Formats: sequence, C-alpha cells, structure tokens
Amino acid sequence: MKNPLSNLFKKKDGGAPAVTPPTSAAKKEGFFAKLIKNRLGKSSAKGEEIVGVDLSTTEIRLAQISSNKANQWVLEKFYVHKYEGIPEGGTVLEHPDKVADELKLALQKSKISTSNAAIAIPVTSAIIRVVTSPLMTDEELNNAVKTDSLWENLVQLTDNLDDYSIFHQVINRDTTANTMDILFVASKLADINSYTDIIKKGGMNAVIIDVKCFALKSAVDQINQISGSIEESNLTAILEFGLDENYVMILYENNPIITDIFIRGQDRKTLIESDNQEEMEALVRRYITQVKQAVQDFETKYEKRIRNLKVTSNLANVETYLASFRKNLVNTGFNLFDPIDGVKVPAQIEESVRLENRSYLSTVMGLAFRKLDVFGYYKFVTAVKNINLLPNRDTMMKQKRAKAFSNFAFKGIVGVVAIIYVALFGLAFWQISTLNSKISDYDQIVQNHQLKTLEAEKLGKDLGQLNKALELSKAIKSNKKISFRVLAQIASAVPKRVKFVKLDYNGTNQIIIEGLAFSDQDILKLISNLNNKKLISQASLASMTLPNSGNSAGRNMKGFVITCKLEAA
Repeated sequence: MKNPLSNLFKKKDGGAPAVTPPTSAAKKEGFFAKLIKNRLGKSSAKGEEIVGVDLSTTEIRLAQISSNKANQWVLEKFYVHKYEGIPEGGTVLEHPDKVADELKLALQKSKISTSNAAIAIPVTSAIIRVVTSPLMTDEELNNAVKTDSLWENLVQLTDNLDDYSIFHQVINRDTTANTMDILFVASKLADINSYTDIIKKGGMNAVIIDVKCFALKSAVDQINQISGSIEESNLTAILEFGLDENYVMILYENNPIITDIFIRGQDRKTLIESDNQEEMEALVRRYITQVKQAVQDFETKYEKRIRNLKVTSNLANVETYLASFRKNLVNTGFNLFDPIDGVKVPAQIEESVRLENRSYLSTVMGLAFRKLDVFGYYKFVTAVKNINLLPNRDTMMKQKRAKAFSNFAFKGIVGVVAIIYVALFGLAFWQISTLNSKISDYDQIVQNHQLKTLEAEKLGKDLGQLNKALELSKAIKSNKKISFRVLAQIASAVPKRVKFVKLDYNGTNQIIIEGLAFSDQDILKLISNLNNKKLISQASLASMTLPNSGNSAGRNMKGFVITCKLEAA
C-alpha cells in the first residue's frame, strides 16, 4: 500500500510560484478595522494558551510554551509521563480508556492548568495530497467545497466524503497557467472523534488536531527562526527514523517534500536490539539506499545540494545507527535534531529535558508552538503551519472570537461607565445646593405630605389588588406559537430518504422523533440539521433498529428514535 506521504508537495517545473495580488476586499479594509483586529489578535494570543500533547502507547509528553518580555520562547511547562499496560504492537486508539486515565494522571503530576490541547495524529491515519485545480476566487472555492463537488472531482476517495474531517488551503496560485495548488488533508471522523474523546476524558479540550509530520515541520521552522539560520530556513532536510514512522522530509522554500522510507516488519526487532551485526548492516544498507534515492531525486530536480540531514528518532540506540549511516553516505551529515535548542528552559525543569536524545520531543514541541490566535495575528502564509482537522474548528474559533471581543469591549465599557459616574456625582452636588434654597416652606410641605400620604396608602392598597390581578393574567401563557416554530424547524431539517413515523411532544422542552431512513448517513444528516436549528439545543440518537428483510422499501429502511431538547422559552 502506498504511504500517503509519498511524493507529497513535489513542486512543478517552471520556477517560483506567481504571487497573488491583494483582493479588492483586502484593499477596502479600513484602518480602524485593521487596528481592532490587530489588538484583538495580540490579546487573544496571550490569553489562549495551548499545551502540546503527544500520545503514545508507552508515554505521554506534555509541553507548554510562552514568550517573555524579551520576545524569547520559554518552555514554561514540560512533563513526560511513562506508563505500562498496553501490549507491544497495540495502538492508542485500541486502548482509549487506559490512555485517557494516564493523561489525567499526567496532568495532575505536571500541574498544568491550561485545558486547551494541541494533538497530532499519525501519518498513517491521514490522507495528505496536493491537488491542482483551475484558478478560482476564495468565494468560488468555498462554494465548491460546500457542495463536495471539488473533492469529488480532484480527490478520488473510496469512502464517502461525509466520513472524513477535511482541511484544505490554497498554497499556490499561478495566474499565468490559470491554476492553483490546494493542500488537502483528511482523516476519518471516527479516528478524530476517538482522539478528541481521549483528550476530553483526560480532562482537556482539543482545539488543534495536527498531523505528526507537520508538527515536526513546525518545530524545525521555529528552531531555524530562533537560530536565525537563513540558509537552513530555505532548505532543510529531516529524517524521521524509528519504530513507528520513517520518511525523508525536505523543507524547500517553506514547502515540504516528503518521501516514505519502507522497513519490514522484522526490522523492528533489529532496531530495538541491534545484537545481530549482520542484520543491522543489512537494514542500514536498505534504509540508506532509499534515503540516498530521495535526496538525489530532490537534488536533480531542484539543483540544490543537501549536505546534512536533521534526524529525529525514538530509538534509544540511535547513535549506533547514525554512525553506520555516516559510513554508508559519506558526503552527507546525520545529526540529531534538538527541538529545544534556543528555547529558554527554567531551572526547575532543566533536569527533565537534559537528555542525550531530545529529538523524539520534536512532535510535542511542534504542537506547543501552535499558539491559538483566533484573529490570525500569528497566521502563517504556508498552509501546512495551520493544519487543524478538528471537525468543529469553525464553531470553536467563533466562540474564541466572541470571548476575545467581550474582553476587549468590557474594558471600554468600564471606562465609559466611570466617566458617567463622575458626571453624575458632579450633577448631584449641584442639585443639592439648588434644592436647599427651595425649602423655605418646609412646615407647610410636611403637613401636606402627611395628608397626601394617607390618601396614597389607601390608593396603594387598591393598586396592589389590581397589580396582583394583572400578574395572574400575565402568567397565563400559550405554547402554540413556540410549538409551531419548533415543528417548522424540524420539518425543514428533514433530508431526503428520511420519513417520520411518530412525533411525541411532552409539552415543555422535549420532542421525540421516530422514523425510518435508508442509511446511517441520512440519520446523521438529520441529527446535524436539527442541531443547527435555533430552537433545538440538542438532538441526539436515542436508539436505532436494523431493517427487516423483505422486498418492501419500508422494510429495507433503518428505524431510529431521536430525542430533541428544546431551548428554554
């Protein structure tokens, strides 16, 4: 089976990509709008911290990064939680409860309070492609994506598109050829939901779901930026070498070119033990042959020389293999990548990161560098720095925008209220001095006041009785209007291939829908539509029955019961 990494981001011949001119909408954006977005972006970036969470079957790695007043990256929190209990060859998704319990324990030991988590899925769980399509505007592209017509034409998947969480972004527009390159990243919704459930059960909230190879690229880009290496930021070669994933990733002009390296199943035992010199040398020869071919293909196509490869590995004996790599590929250097190089490490966690091989921390550090900024203040031009396969990412980002705007607006409101109070106090003092000069007839006023008070008490009793009667009349309400609106919204949410059998309304806040549908997707579509309605707070599947055998169309349909909770009136 071909790995999804093979031949990824291979650049077309014909020179550098054309630069896309600013759109008319961007030109029309006013100075005030830019200022507000910039201020909100900085504020939200500081307020929304992220913890990088790297899950494996033997340990959980946590990292949190912040920036100090000198604009330096600081490794604020770091913790590695080792555990046992998952058999060799098992996966994280095969033991979700165990991993969630260990994550909860890791958070307690690390004393990390931030709930936002950035996680990465294995490359084997993702489909990664760069597809070329005719040149389109952003509006045309969004319309094509909404109708699924774009991916049906450009990406041939064996499964239904509705079964995937899809991320896309335009990475190049060529106005000369009238084409554009689109990064397409997809993963099964079942896998994504499994990972988010693990994070949720562990006590966190997943806000970013990346792919491990792109998390590694994020770490390399940041370390290159910290070191100020202009040459390496334009061309960097990375070798992922280990038990789980093996590939060469060449970062050229900020775009990755990734080639899969194949190892056999029995090679895993050799990588761990390395006690058989003959088997080890044979493995190195096969491995280096593939690495050499990937490097030569790049050098031939782009006429650029690769002299060093940064190596990341989870092998304890990686230095033994690197020595053999250097002997077999004498003109190329192999050096372990240090994802913490240039990052300021506080004294209290310095001991925990003092390791001979820190390269295996690259994924968690790359995830930690993913600062969440809902207004795009830290938004990168390159698409692969913004990968997020979270299915509800748009809703989550809207919530963060609303929160950031509320915090920003609150400060302004407090200032306005303070000014109003100062003005009111000044007005009150002026009124006191004015009124003191008008109380010369005080005794007569008191006598009249007593008479009027008696009259007012009598009228007050009558008025109280009338008010009680009015309150009783207001308490009588009809639910006909709200019932009609709810039924109208339910009717508009019914997709094709679904029919209702029965609707039960309890008269207050719940409707139970019984019906038939041709497939699970039709039921899920109905639930999704119901959840998007304003008067329905939550729609969930209560039960489902399999279709009965027979030739009748009704017997081939699946039965379902959906419970709808209504919004409070």
